[in-house]
Amino acid sequence: MTREEMESKDNETLKDKITGMKRTYPSIQSVLMPALYAVEQSYGWLSQDAIQEVSNHTGVPAAEIKGVATFYSMYRHEPMGRHLVQLCTNVSCLIAGVEDLVKFLDKKYGLLPGGTTKDGRLSLCLMECIGACGNPPAMLVDGDAYDNLTCEAIEQILEKYE
Repeated sequence: MTREEMESKDNETLKDKITGMKRTYPSIQSVLMPALYAVEQSYGWLSQDAIQEVSNHTGVPAAEIKGVATFYSMYRHEPMGRHLVQLCTNVSCLIAGVEDLVKFLDKKYGLLPGGTTKDGRLSLCLMECIGACGNPPAMLVDGDAYDNLTCEAIEQILEKYE
């Protein structure tokens, strides 16, 4: 299958997902956030082309969709690594030594907050809170939650994400 055929198939899959959302949600505005998330999951970030694609499938102007996408901090607006590491920096995690984990990620992987590894495998985002205050420090990797972290634990966890 050529690259163009794969992109066309991906576009049809997204179109089908968004069409299903339009039947599920009560209004087109309520479709925007899940549609943006679906497009982001497919492409890894919300480029202008991705926003236009949501516009094409919903009939909502691209400017309005961009307004929604930029209002919420959960959407990514630049290319990211294949796996997103979200490290909590709230009080519990700070007290438990998250700053040492940030230094470890830099030393071991060359991964700085807001950055991506040279091989494009990992991106790091510091989060205010991920709701795992019971066993800090904590992180999410592609939505998978991990807590009670040490440098050794992070290294073992990240080995799973190639």
